Amino acid sequence: MRQSRQVLYYAVAASIMLAACKGMTKTQKGAVIGTTGGAAIGGVIGRASGNTALGAIIGAAVGGTAGVLIGKKMDKQAEEIKKQIPNATVERIGEGIEVEFESKILFDYDKALLKSEVKKSLNDLAVILKKYPDTDIEIQGHTDNKGSDSYNNALAQRRANAVMMYLIDRGIPNSRMNPKAFGENSPKYTNDTEEGRSKNRRVEFMITANEKMKSDAKKEAENSGK
Repeated sequence: MRQSRQVLYYAVAASIMLAACKGMTKTQKGAVIGTTGGAAIGGVIGRASGNTALGAIIGAAVGGTAGVLIGKKMDKQAEEIKKQIPNATVERIGEGIEVEFESKILFDYDKALLKSEVKKSLNDLAVILKKYPDTDIEIQGHTDNKGSDSYNNALAQRRANAVMMYLIDRGIPNSRMNPKAFGENSPKYTNDTEEGRSKNRRVEFMITANEKMKSDAKKEAENSGK
């Protein structure tokens, strides 16, 4: 019963927070998100929407003036990714960036070997990531609901690992990246149509501030307030 009440509390808090964010800029949303819930609210939102990147980004938020400063840096990075990688979906969320690739762009069906034609996009992404070294990157593998849970989780992990290894070869430190498999458990699109299932076979990048960027932003915010 206690756990149910906690989940209800966080869900209500999340809905209030999202309502408050309407009409704000993305950097302003970052400040609100960071001061109203942290990881717990972020997790609820992510699970409710099927968007695990959204939940994780909100959960990692700093909030306040520091969050606004981080958001401005993320704005610039997101614009560069949009410009250089047109076959990816790029969205600014709070203090982070979500970059989504459909798996069919990256891999052949049921395979975890990167297609040669997508390597230019990953090369371009690596160049941008190097320009912004004070960020962490979570690489999330997702599948549709065809096949068993265990098979889909394994496939999603192999694909996330393949992307990470390619970026390591392009000079992105292993310490910045975290590959995660969600398999079929977090569909963002419907699994009732082939188009929806195709979109659910995806790899997402969640880009957030690392501890250095957070510390620098907090110091800058404190100095600006003096």
